[in-house]
Amino acid sequence: MDEDFGLDRIDEVIHGRMRLGIMAYLASAGTADFSSLRTRLHATDGNLSTHLRKLEEAGYVRQVKSVLGRRPITHISITDAGRAAFVAYLDAMRQLLDAMS
Repeated sequence: MDEDFGLDRIDEVIHGRMRLGIMAYLASAGTADFSSLRTRLHATDGNLSTHLRKLEEAGYVRQVKSVLGRRPITHISITDAGRAAFVAYLDAMRQLLDAMS
């Protein structure tokens, strides 16, 4: 393994399984509503909310709440900073895997 590879290159905000799933989905879709994201990731409301808050605090996603008819709806989208962080995360993971081979 390449001794120059530092694990500190792995973004811990993204690295959690649920947050990685959120970022991967949004990197492809761009925007999703909370219900669709919850269903796609097999998450509970509370679990998804917690992980979205952490990603939002890091500036990686944006949540916009509105009302459709009488129903509240939350749209989540990846930010430019989030997309850049996700690409950097994937690059770091590729480097780690390459260093192991």
